[in-house]
Amino acid sequence: MNRYNWLGLALALASSAAFGTSGSLAKGLLVAGWSPAGAVTWRVGIGALALLLPAALAMRGRWGTLRRGWPTVLLFGLVAVAGCQLAYFLAVERLSVAIALLVEYLGVILVVIWLWLRRGQRPRPLTLAGAVLAIVGLVLVLDVFGAIRVDLLGVFWGLVAAFGLATFFVVSADDRSGLPPIAMAAGGLLVGAVVLLLAGWSGIVPFQWNTSDVALAGYRVAWWVDIAALGLFAAAFAYVAGIFAARRLGSKLASFVGLSEVLFAVLWAWLLLGELPVAIQLLGGASILIGVVLVKLDEGPVKAAG
Repeated sequence: MNRYNWLGLALALASSAAFGTSGSLAKGLLVAGWSPAGAVTWRVGIGALALLLPAALAMRGRWGTLRRGWPTVLLFGLVAVAGCQLAYFLAVERLSVAIALLVEYLGVILVVIWLWLRRGQRPRPLTLAGAVLAIVGLVLVLDVFGAIRVDLLGVFWGLVAAFGLATFFVVSADDRSGLPPIAMAAGGLLVGAVVLLLAGWSGIVPFQWNTSDVALAGYRVAWWVDIAALGLFAAAFAYVAGIFAARRLGSKLASFVGLSEVLFAVLWAWLLLGELPVAIQLLGGASILIGVVLVKLDEGPVKAAG
């Protein structure tokens, strides 16, 4: 693997680790009376505000790319940010969190299907084997068989979230517009924040928040400390790193590496909440990693097309 791909892999893992903190960081807010939509809207909104100045600096001399790339930014914000988040919350209302996550992460398979149908990149045996191992690992990490509760409408919303996740990887890997990754992330988060605010205002999803202290890593901290971590690390950094990674690895490999988010989520829950992972979850994590390695071997030394 050349240095370019090593950097892409490191960024993909860093993005997954950052995204994986969202559940642990949000748990204290939810216990304190926040609604999931309230927490994620603050998260996305702060992420957007944090990136506005860096994005403006990155766009110096490149504002013409915005005229070409604004439909991509709009698609990213509507589908990959707001749509994915809203659909996931609607799925969780009817399914267990584990099942909802499992259905959402079928988006990885949708990326493979998209590349096959749209670009003729038929999946080869190593990719198929990697996909099977990764999905089996996902089932084990989420301990799905210990929390089965299926509702058809919930599954539908989970599949909508999967479509949003697939859109994130496919759009992130497409650099034809010339938009800098940080500008893509800032624009997408801004669009997503506006849509989420409108969804809360219109009553599509419940929107509650308060200023009570929250529990984090065994301590009571101010609500804004938790929200700042959500916005800056689990949103701004996570989206920027994810877009950089997808442009280096291509959408297929980046999406498979993205499965490590669930493993990181388990590890963060252990570190921040004291929720110890069980042996089957560690076995699932190993299965995900083996699946990712197989997909990387199938990619070869050359950067994959997004």
